[in-house]
Amino acid sequence: MKEIIVAPSILSADFANLEAEINRIKMCGAKWVHVDVMDGHFVPNITIGVPVVKSIRQVTDLILDVHLMIENPERYIEAFSFAGADIITVHYETVKEGKLRDISKQIKHYKKKAGLAIKPRTDINLVKEYLKDFDLFLPMTVEPGFSGQRFMDVGIEKLKELNLSDYPELIIEADGGVNNETAKICKDLGVTVLVTGNYVFKSEDMKQAIENLRENNGV
Repeated sequence: MKEIIVAPSILSADFANLEAEINRIKMCGAKWVHVDVMDGHFVPNITIGVPVVKSIRQVTDLILDVHLMIENPERYIEAFSFAGADIITVHYETVKEGKLRDISKQIKHYKKKAGLAIKPRTDINLVKEYLKDFDLFLPMTVEPGFSGQRFMDVGIEKLKELNLSDYPELIIEADGGVNNETAKICKDLGVTVLVTGNYVFKSEDMKQAIENLRENNGV
């Protein structure tokens, strides 16, 4: 069985005490930190950018999983790489036609893992031929832009259209509305990285919340 990794999203953290929040998730068992970067164009929200990622890198050795929900992501890959991202995920919907492989190569040039995300209602057949060029695939389970949304089954169930044995090295990630109940659905479909915000950061017992997500491994 593959290890289940919990990647708390700092979008739900207390930004006034971000270093303490990151230290807390590490002490409670998290191995990755999920960083949502939004530009107010691709999604109707603005979050953090390169300086915050650089600051986070200076205070933690956790894997920085940077999710670019921005237009023209190719312009910023170098900056986020130098800021300390370990994984850089771009959205299929923001990449110019025919440029997905170029972006994957660009990310890997900086010795980072390359991720590809799609919105819940984007046809998975549009990206199948590119998945072997990426290290991580993220079929989102909410519409990108805000935390606290309800889990969308249509996002994760499209994994049924993939033969995961064709992509043995591909990391499958779920992001959006992940909690103890929906995590089981995700894991049964091959997900090994669970991104979660409110479920962890707003819980009364963070360590137990993270352990709950790891349990009932269906992979």
